[in-house]
Amino acid sequence: MATIATTSITTALLIISTLLHFSTTAYAIGVNYGTLANNLPSPSQVASFLKTQTTIDSIKIFDTNPDILRAFANSNITVTVTVGNGDIPALVDVNAASQWVANNIKPYYPQTRIKLIAVGNEILFTGNKEWISRLVPCMKSLHQALVHAGIKDVQVSTPHTLGILHNSVQPSAARIRPGYDRVIFAPMLQFLRQTKSPLMVNPYPYFSYSPSMENYILFKPNRGVHDTNTNITYTNMFVAMMDAVYSAIKAMGYGDLDIVVAESGWPSLGDPNQPMCTVENAVSYNKNMIKVVTSGNGTPLMPKRRFQTYVFSLFNENLKPGSTAERNWGLFRPDFTPVYDVGIMRNGQV
Repeated sequence: MATIATTSITTALLIISTLLHFSTTAYAIGVNYGTLANNLPSPSQVASFLKTQTTIDSIKIFDTNPDILRAFANSNITVTVTVGNGDIPALVDVNAASQWVANNIKPYYPQTRIKLIAVGNEILFTGNKEWISRLVPCMKSLHQALVHAGIKDVQVSTPHTLGILHNSVQPSAARIRPGYDRVIFAPMLQFLRQTKSPLMVNPYPYFSYSPSMENYILFKPNRGVHDTNTNITYTNMFVAMMDAVYSAIKAMGYGDLDIVVAESGWPSLGDPNQPMCTVENAVSYNKNMIKVVTSGNGTPLMPKRRFQTYVFSLFNENLKPGSTAERNWGLFRPDFTPVYDVGIMRNGQV
């Protein structure tokens, strides 16, 4: 009996331990840490806050800010850094790429868990022919520079808008835009497969908002959008967008690639002509998106997949140009108080 009792207690403890593990990791999520503001806390304060007060396990920054990279040393929070769009042409040269790695990666790695280098941001959307033509060669040069530096576990990729797709109303019919598919995407997807790196996309249902589509976009009850090819009815746009990306790369033979959500989110405040920018809508979108990407259920075309996801964004940034909405994408105010609750605070605190 004593043996049985001990075994039962051990089993119970293992179950509790497992449940506790899942309770702290199931909702782990990344954030985009932008710094276009003059009132933000120091990077060291940010690193401490994220580590001790939230379940956020990864950040993505839009540069290689040395203060941020130093601050996140030994935090166990992974970091994605970004190569500036304008730096892409020069970094096609392997020597320049090696110098970039020596300056921006080696001084901080591995104490800072740099996980991925994002080469530019939404390059195809810029329309800059030089950047577009040099994008994949730059990615290859940076990867080569990392290997030469003895760094084998930092991936290289680049984030895309969903403007890369056409014919995507029915997710199964989506394809990479003609003109980009063979010239840019075929070599890029091959590179990503060879280096075991993910395809990065920025799906933003927010930018497709219309009152008639509100429920579909915000994960509220709706009739859905039916895909006649697969007989699947999609009840939210985010999942439809993810399956459209999958269909497009699968059609090119790369359905095995991991897909990372490099940016997605919803602003909590806007101008009078932006009535969709409310706290309620931001909660509805972000909370449900986080549930989709972390649940392990995946999507209709990608069942049982989880998706590394970086919510946009960590803070409201008061120096961003444009409408009021542009300055109010943050999960947190600069004093670390949550703008709203999406379930990422430790111990359920808000």
